[in-house]
Amino acid sequence: MDNQDKQLRNWKAIAATSVVVALASVIVVLIIGVKGLRDSSARPATESSAAATEAAVTEITETEEVPASSEETEIAEENVDEETDYLSLWTADAEAKKALVSYMEAITDETSADYIPVEDRIAVFDMDGTILCETDPYYFDHCLLVYRVLEDPSYKDKASAFEKDVATRLQAKFDGDKNVEVSMMEHGQAVAMAFAGMTIDEFEDYVEMFKNQPAPGYNGMTRGEAFYKPMLQVIDYLQANDFKVYIVSGTDRLIVRGLIKGSVNIPRNQLIGSDELLVASNQGDVDGMEYTFTDKDKLVTGGEFIIKTLDMNKVTAIMTEIGIQPVLSFGNSTGDSAMANFTIMNNKYKSLAFMLCCDDLERENGNTSKADKMRDLCKDNNWIAVSMKNDWTTIYGEGVTRK
Repeated sequence: MDNQDKQLRNWKAIAATSVVVALASVIVVLIIGVKGLRDSSARPATESSAAATEAAVTEITETEEVPASSEETEIAEENVDEETDYLSLWTADAEAKKALVSYMEAITDETSADYIPVEDRIAVFDMDGTILCETDPYYFDHCLLVYRVLEDPSYKDKASAFEKDVATRLQAKFDGDKNVEVSMMEHGQAVAMAFAGMTIDEFEDYVEMFKNQPAPGYNGMTRGEAFYKPMLQVIDYLQANDFKVYIVSGTDRLIVRGLIKGSVNIPRNQLIGSDELLVASNQGDVDGMEYTFTDKDKLVTGGEFIIKTLDMNKVTAIMTEIGIQPVLSFGNSTGDSAMANFTIMNNKYKSLAFMLCCDDLERENGNTSKADKMRDLCKDNNWIAVSMKNDWTTIYGEGVTRK
């Protein structure tokens, strides 16, 4: 039995040695094959086993030869392209575009002295004339009031004498009468009265209906599509760089909400506008301090105008509702001057203010005199001028033309 055990152990040792030798031979063949593949572009066509080995090795080799740095480079290049595409509707030599891109590079670089923490990246935009067509033939909210009071068959016979007077004077301005004046306060109060008793949803639905009407001065566009596409790109660009974007407009807040809805990617709680009174539907003349909202109530417009968010009122609205000094401001008129100065003056962060100049007379309802005055104001106040004519490759997109 001892001899048999020894012989069995010997056979096992011989078998194990044979397996090791065989594996070593395979490894040697693979190594030689790989070397041969790298050293020579030809291989024997008759050796099917070598061909199979080469195919496998080639697959492995190709996988190994793609360095991680190449993939990272490709991703970086794609990111560069994406950054460029954010402002693709701006001309390459637009100084305003260059200033914004340079600014963004500085304030998003954590190693830069100009770095701004994400929580402090606040940008404020005017609406009419800054991201939306301002005069077609006049402000959107002015046109809305005229339609409501003078044309809407469901309301025109119910309008008060005051509403009709304001709307009639506005229509005269639309028709070119330069001797007619309508104050912002008069307009605000007329809007509040004309839409009194509506719920917020009803008011916004009314705005939705009106904005879907054709834009009077353009072919191929509705009133609600009259947003400046290059400026919408700016909003997207800022949001992609962790900015919180607000609209601060002189237009009624509820009208702003209806206009922006479905058109601009800004949350409704970041839309600031002029305000009118809101009350409970069964509140009547009871003061809000003495009334409690019930399950039978709806929140409705109260028919009373409160504040016009223009000039210094924009600044107070910003601090009341946002509570943080912005670092970027975008406007187009002297009504945005206070907001622009508040943004860039005594700011602990690097900050900029941009102002649009309505100098395009072919694609937009431009005004050379107003544009020249704004350029002068930009020079005097250290604002950055934006030329609608020279800085943008389009305004409303293809297929839209002025009548």
